[in-house]
Amino acid sequence: QVQLVESGGGLVQAGNSLRLSCTAPGRTFNNYAYAMGWFRQAPGKEREAVATITWSGAPIYYEDSVKGRFTISRDNAKGTVYLQMNSLKPEDTAIYYCARVIKSNGAWLGSDWGQGTQVTVAS
Repeated sequence: QVQLVESGGGLVQAGNSLRLSCTAPGRTFNNYAYAMGWFRQAPGKEREAVATITWSGAPIYYEDSVKGRFTISRDNAKGTVYLQMNSLKPEDTAIYYCARVIKSNGAWLGSDWGQGTQVTVAS
């Protein structure tokens, strides 16, 4: 099991951008050959997958509401997965988590969860 750590959240005005990072302190992802993803959980809602990416860096999935605004990427040598979030909206407000992911029965399932980073978008 790997402990993942998210960072980069904060309070921003609608229309602005943030870049989230997910690292595994002390290690690279060169031998962590898994697809990874970002999830979010807003108050009173279930956690949902936002974006996922293969080990080789090909994006697999974007949730419909973030398509064209969010970009997932990874740098295995640096042991980091990124989520670039542009044109942020108040409805993007949530705690964002990264995780190792698999797809099962059409749903993205995560493991090795980080502690999350809060993103708040003010209108």
